[in-house]
Amino acid sequence: MNNEQSERVEIKEILDTRGLYCPEPLFEVRNLSEALNIGQCFKVIADDPAAEEDLKRWAKRTDTKVVEFSRDGDDLIFIFKKMK
Repeated sequence: MNNEQSERVEIKEILDTRGLYCPEPLFEVRNLSEALNIGQCFKVIADDPAAEEDLKRWAKRTDTKVVEFSRDGDDLIFIFKKMK
């Protein structure tokens, strides 16, 4: 059995920031992350084109893991894991 199999992700919270534009999605994500415990995962849905770059940069800066990123039409879908 391979130990590198994808980790099981249990989403604790879902944050829908569609309709919000820079910098509001980032503020909302930061506030949610601060309310969660280390190791918890959360899903963010955004439609601001700037959110992809902003949220990936935020994740790197805060040591938050981007577990998954995808697009569905205009929607950007992130799954983050709070690491510290």
